[in-house]
Amino acid sequence: MSLVTTLVTALAAFACSAVLTRVVLAWLHHRQILDHPNERSSHSLPIPRGGGLAVVPVVAAMLILTALVVPGDPGIPAAGILAPAALVLMAVSWLDDRHGLAPLPRLLLQAAIIAAALAGLPAQDLVFHGLLPLWGDRLLAGLGWLWFVNLYNFMDGIDGITGVETAAIGFGIALVSDQSIPQAAGIGAAGIGFLVWNWHPARIFLGDSGSIPLGFVLGGLLLHLAIGGHLAAALILPAYYLADATLTLLWRLKDGETVWQAHRRHFYQRAVQGGKSHSQVALAILGGNLALIGCAWIAGRGLEVPGILLAVGVVTGVLALLSRWAKGAPI
Repeated sequence: MSLVTTLVTALAAFACSAVLTRVVLAWLHHRQILDHPNERSSHSLPIPRGGGLAVVPVVAAMLILTALVVPGDPGIPAAGILAPAALVLMAVSWLDDRHGLAPLPRLLLQAAIIAAALAGLPAQDLVFHGLLPLWGDRLLAGLGWLWFVNLYNFMDGIDGITGVETAAIGFGIALVSDQSIPQAAGIGAAGIGFLVWNWHPARIFLGDSGSIPLGFVLGGLLLHLAIGGHLAAALILPAYYLADATLTLLWRLKDGETVWQAHRRHFYQRAVQGGKSHSQVALAILGGNLALIGCAWIAGRGLEVPGILLAVGVVTGVLALLSRWAKGAPI
């Protein structure tokens, strides 16, 4: 039953995401809600932005339906927490897409939602399994979750990248996890459904209305994976995004830049500037993510140290390749 439920959930999420994205694309065209290129953009033509209005409701509905069909545990992925919070984040981020909200109120809202989600956890559900006191466990988990939500937004800068990452993390969680398998597979499939319209050359962009809530939901599932005894796997699956976003942030801080403003200094963006297509870069990241899924599976079998060491090698290799491409190297 679990396998059948997972397959049905994934197929339904893929189909609904692809169809609803097409509907939203037509509406955005009709309303002329377009992302016009500027000096920081990686595209040259106006493209509709707002794909999150299609993907996030599919993810929220999938979370609720799977909770009804397959009663889940009382942890983070409960539909009563993730689904409504994702819809709230989608709505606020859509306002930001359209009108530009100040960064601090958005960050405080995200922090409040994350704090509420963590406050609802049973005291025995520890992300770091007793290495920290309860307050320290919750604080570090909350800060990590908040950073993940925002880095997921920062990394959404070329065609296909967020769909690839969402699919990889979603299906990776489903492979490693002992719970939340239909939910994770459904989110991964929804990411692929969006890729139908977002693969290079993209016909629609996700926007903050998609990247912020997707980062929130996936961050919640990764924390739940860690609570379930797979902390190493939870760190390995998003390791490329974590590395690229964090190193770029530190780089920009060193150079005195305003870090919340848009830029083109991520490893993947510089690879595109070096002459590679969006598709080539997205496929390189996909290859790295598939290797990371393998590393997470190894770690999930009780071989945490080998899995982590292999993952470090994979991420280093991907970043090195993107750096070579940024300099115009053919390989």
